[in-house]
Amino acid sequence: MKLNSIIFLQVMFFASFLPAQNRNDVVSSKINQVLQDTFFLSSQIAVDVFDLSNQKTIYKHNEKLLLKPASNMKILTTSAGLLFLGPDYNFETTLWLNGEIEDSVLLGDIYFLGGFDPDFKTSDLFELIGSLKKFGIKQIAGNVCLDISNTDSLFWGEGWMWDDQPSTDFPFLNSFVINDNAVSIIYKPAANIGDAAEIKFLNPNNFDVINNSKTVANGKSRLRITRDWVNFNNTISVDGKINQTSKEDTLSLSIFNPNEYLLFLVNDVLQNIDIAVEGEFIIQSRPETSKLLYSIKRPFSEVIVNLNKHSDNLSAEMTLRALGYSKFNSKSSATKGLLLIDSLLTLVGLNPNNYRLADGSGVSHYNLISAELINDILKYFYYKQPQLFETLYNSFPIAGVDGTLKNRMKNTAAAGNVHAKTGTLSGVSALSGYLKTKSGNLISFSIIEQNYSMGAAKAREIQDVICNILINEL
Repeated sequence: MKLNSIIFLQVMFFASFLPAQNRNDVVSSKINQVLQDTFFLSSQIAVDVFDLSNQKTIYKHNEKLLLKPASNMKILTTSAGLLFLGPDYNFETTLWLNGEIEDSVLLGDIYFLGGFDPDFKTSDLFELIGSLKKFGIKQIAGNVCLDISNTDSLFWGEGWMWDDQPSTDFPFLNSFVINDNAVSIIYKPAANIGDAAEIKFLNPNNFDVINNSKTVANGKSRLRITRDWVNFNNTISVDGKINQTSKEDTLSLSIFNPNEYLLFLVNDVLQNIDIAVEGEFIIQSRPETSKLLYSIKRPFSEVIVNLNKHSDNLSAEMTLRALGYSKFNSKSSATKGLLLIDSLLTLVGLNPNNYRLADGSGVSHYNLISAELINDILKYFYYKQPQLFETLYNSFPIAGVDGTLKNRMKNTAAAGNVHAKTGTLSGVSALSGYLKTKSGNLISFSIIEQNYSMGAAKAREIQDVICNILINEL
């Protein structure tokens, strides 16, 4: 080949290479400029960005720093769920009989066994109990039992905060979930000035209500509805004032001891469908002689959508315990579930001993992981698990469209192009996932910010800016 031909090829090579290299330099320069914000004089940020289409690193900053992931912990939990449970894994809630049926009477007991289904509702309970009538049972001569032997007795995660009650973001945990282990309350002003606000529940309950509120003609509504979480009970208290012009509204509170509440609901449904019970409503493990009567199944492919889109803590914790139960086929726990996440990290090529994992939802203040860890998992699913990648990718909120990103990045290049998991904890904000650039490249990224004292608005604004830089410049 002639010398001038070689020189021509070299020029063409560098002409094609330099623009891309320059784009990376522009991205780094612009992100570095963002990180000069005075916000980071007292707070920290870790960033890890990788171009999946071109298989190259775009940007790194504090990527190995151990930080609290908040709900970005759910990326680890759902990834382990996809890998070790599979999208078709069923969360199965079952009803068992122990005894014989004679003349419409069950001479024995029935047993309810939860399968960690986080989306089980009252309507499902009606279907489950309604199966008794299909078998001609009109009376139960024995007991109605709740079997909770498939999980430990710890009703909260390690490192959860005692004063986070009674928010539904911090539900009490059990293997048989009902209505998100929460109670929904409808409230509105009374018809007459001076009377207490009107309170009613969406579902039956056996809770005491102490209503010291007052309907007023003028002034701002300052109504407070809570549960007696200090004393760990389900007494509902209503205090303060509500303006007579206020519209009807709804709030939800976590339920203390959801196992007891579930048995109450079972009793209520049995009465509704006219099945009499002679025995007691108790917690008791089913014997080996019991027979399966009916089951309700929900695939993980459905559960993961609500889990990630809406950052549902209960769904994450149930997935973690389902992981533990499926592997060890014995009493599950968060600890057993975390062993599967350790296995995920090992497959990705990371050492689990370099991190601290405490729960499946990210509620715990004990979790310590890195932006690098999260991004390595995102890369692993794209390259090594392409079919599972699609399920993971589609489960993440979409900027400006749905889930916890519905109201973010609207009217920007990032809208519709960022599929990412949010994370929020006191003093912590995170965003990790995938985005598509204007040139069509797919990028994986992780951003974790923490140790700020104000609200998360500024931290989220910085995440949004970085996403738009990546989309516009790459």
